[in-house]
Amino acid sequence: MADIAIIGGGAAGASLFGELLRHGTRVHWITGDRPAAGRGVAYAAGSDRHLLNVRAHAIGLFAGGEGEFLQFARRQVDGVGADDFLPRGLFGDFIEAQVRACADLALQQGRPVQIHPEDAVRIEPLCDGGYAVRLASGVLIKADAVVLALGALAPRPLKAVSREALQSGAYVLDPWRIARQEPAPRRVLVIGTGLTAVDTLLSAAERWPSAELVALSRHGRFPFEHTALPSAPYARQSALNSALLACGSPLAMLRRVHAAIEAAPQTDWRSLLDGMRPINARLWRRLNAKQRRQFLRHLRWLWEAARHRVAPASARALDAMLEHGRLQVHAARVLGVDGHGPLQVRVRHRATQQLDTLGADLVIQATGLDTAVAFTEHTLLSRLLRDGLATPDPLQLGVAAHPDGQLLNARGELQVGLYAIGALLRGNLWECSAMAEIRVAAQQLARRLAAADAQVPRGESAMAVRPALAP
Repeated sequence: MADIAIIGGGAAGASLFGELLRHGTRVHWITGDRPAAGRGVAYAAGSDRHLLNVRAHAIGLFAGGEGEFLQFARRQVDGVGADDFLPRGLFGDFIEAQVRACADLALQQGRPVQIHPEDAVRIEPLCDGGYAVRLASGVLIKADAVVLALGALAPRPLKAVSREALQSGAYVLDPWRIARQEPAPRRVLVIGTGLTAVDTLLSAAERWPSAELVALSRHGRFPFEHTALPSAPYARQSALNSALLACGSPLAMLRRVHAAIEAAPQTDWRSLLDGMRPINARLWRRLNAKQRRQFLRHLRWLWEAARHRVAPASARALDAMLEHGRLQVHAARVLGVDGHGPLQVRVRHRATQQLDTLGADLVIQATGLDTAVAFTEHTLLSRLLRDGLATPDPLQLGVAAHPDGQLLNARGELQVGLYAIGALLRGNLWECSAMAEIRVAAQQLARRLAAADAQVPRGESAMAVRPALAP
């Protein structure tokens, strides 16, 4: 029986952990130094105003497990509806419960469960196949295959931010870790208008009730809003998807979508877009490098605003702040952030191209996922690149990989037995970081690893150098 090492303690790692246990595989889950394995940044226990952007009945940790979260939520909270958008922290509680249930079942069946609550710092190929994963404590874990489930990387400051601003304490890189501000800021500026920025603004409004809030991004657009109730599916979705797969460029795809929306005014455009979900990765893989760059430069903001929509309650809260003048939104490019606090943010407004300077007591960078591994200071990823076991995606969207998630090394060859799942595969799959894609990927990868194990005769299987920590 093979040993599989999963590195990363977020939801992707939790989903794969459970799937592998179901296959009877011995798993070393290296979760990092975090309070609770499985929650990650996305589903940490935060404000109840941070809502999932998926309806309660449609989200789950495992493929085929839709509805399990809804049942869990109804046991925790009275009056939960199937179409409700619930707090992300509650989904984190659900992940913890699912992980415990999987681990308990494995233990009852006499199978060891190995969870290592520390960081992995290096992966070393072994002469006889497989890998040794070195932990921060110096412990080595031997595994036949290793899966990186690291999620998004730690945010890097924008190039326009000065060293003085970074050192001032008035510029916050991680929107989920905002230190207590004394005195309370009178003006808070958030860079970004995506889902991360929405949650950041809601938190700031709650934490500092008297603060003026400013949000800015190149396009100045918040995500579009989900409908209160699900819309009927688009009747001609199959024909549209076939037509999109036959398109030769992002612009041609966009025209197809526009034409379909105009031809079916009775259909909500969101249903049409959601119906593209099964083919999104195939559409992305059909684009060449030049076309992908064009998409990222011209259409990315529109796709993300339309595809990754905000819960209705969050949209109403933003609208209320805008209506009462508490929140301002600017479509502008950040040219510089300077000062020792308060900070001065120099921008160029998109509509007029005029230069402007916005002052703020606190500036929070909330620009979303960062998966540019070539520039990361992440200890393990940096080492993988130096050792030639991995290479960056050409567009800095993660690591270069085969469609099945197997990494490419510095020579462009498959690095046998070394995989990634989740956000690090954006360059290969584009849409791969939401739970719907993660749980399917986890199921498929677990099956692939289990099948490979069944086909290869083995002697004594790989084990940890010392007993691993039980959960």
